Amino acid sequence: MDNYDVIIVGTGPAGMGAAFSLIEKKKGAKILMLDKKPFSTGGMRNDCKMNFTFPIGFPLEYWEENIANKYLDEVTRFLKPVFLPKKNIDMYKNRATRLGCSLLDIKQTHLGTDGGLELIKKLQKELDEKGVTLSLGEEMLEIDNRKKVIKTDKREIGYKTILIAPGRQGFHFLQNVMRMLGISYIDNIVDIGIRVETRLEHYPIVKDYYDPKFYFKEKVRTFCTNSGNAHVVKEKYATARGDIWYSVNGHAFKQDESRNNGLVNFAILKTVRFTEPLASGQEFAEHLGLLATLMGGGKPLMQRVGDFRLGSRSKTSTFNNDLYDFKPSLADCCPSDISLAMPSKILRYIWSAMKNLDTIVPGILHPSTIMYYPEIKLYANKPDYKDKNFQVAEGVFFAGDGAGTSRGITGAWASGIRASEGMEKYL
Repeated sequence: MDNYDVIIVGTGPAGMGAAFSLIEKKKGAKILMLDKKPFSTGGMRNDCKMNFTFPIGFPLEYWEENIANKYLDEVTRFLKPVFLPKKNIDMYKNRATRLGCSLLDIKQTHLGTDGGLELIKKLQKELDEKGVTLSLGEEMLEIDNRKKVIKTDKREIGYKTILIAPGRQGFHFLQNVMRMLGISYIDNIVDIGIRVETRLEHYPIVKDYYDPKFYFKEKVRTFCTNSGNAHVVKEKYATARGDIWYSVNGHAFKQDESRNNGLVNFAILKTVRFTEPLASGQEFAEHLGLLATLMGGGKPLMQRVGDFRLGSRSKTSTFNNDLYDFKPSLADCCPSDISLAMPSKILRYIWSAMKNLDTIVPGILHPSTIMYYPEIKLYANKPDYKDKNFQVAEGVFFAGDGAGTSRGITGAWASGIRASEGMEKYL
């Protein structure tokens, strides 16, 4: 049986943050990083947009501002980001305030999907040079914390301490781990919404502020804006029973005028907090995803704003050369009526937010604008943490979006560092 001082399950920003922190503070520690995918996973693979201002990415139940800022300083020191410039922010802020909304002024950097992959390669090379073992394409199946052993699809491995850091797509895996360890948890919070796609001239704020963070009433917010060479993509998910459904997401490549497609996309999400007797917000969200996939014939749904305002479903003929004057960047999507698949209360709040946004940044409700559905964020596992370092059992730590300790790359990296500080006493 192989033995390591540290096992890190997950090679996204939470796992990276922990690995580099442990290397720096515990030189000589024998560290193994596992990922079931044949490549490094995590948010850095998709657009690689990073925010360096509290509270973006830091769930308030786990982070106070002074603590988050301390870890953000460490993340900044390591990643050395080049922050994007902003202008005309006060104008948009004032418009939002008059409507009872807010625009957050966030320090941001954007590498793009291609730039993110370059960063991952660089980080992996550094880990290898510092003696960390990366085993990609190896899936953890079981854990026995009494024996300090995990079982993968290839072998058994012993450890002194372990960090389990899956991203949002690993929430089912994390729930299985918690059941094996006897850890209590809740998963009653989800984000449900749409992804909006339109021409750059209909959302010109992105020329002044790459990823504007608008917060509206009823816990609705904009999220993950992409512009320039920007594309909507679909993400494949599976329920615990193996049923397949799709969520949409967005990404963009590095800024390059020669490849600019003239489009912008962003999410508008409603945070939903469920109370008893609902057992699982995750399962509720999955059922919404399955319903949309059923309606779309195995694809996500899309609808033009012009059709939505008329109470009509979008059809293939809707996407013509008249008012509807651009092709959707996600062609593998079904023209439909999202109001048949989305809960009316959630849709009502999102539509209200879109009307407010059109007042702040006139143009977003142009008839050609596309609303893709569903965009669902599954990162609401809330384990029973034993301490401030996200320890769940003796020597076992969680971190990252899947564990509810973060919402984004920088928050995940910070939570990995924070978890690693608790792991040090086992080395």
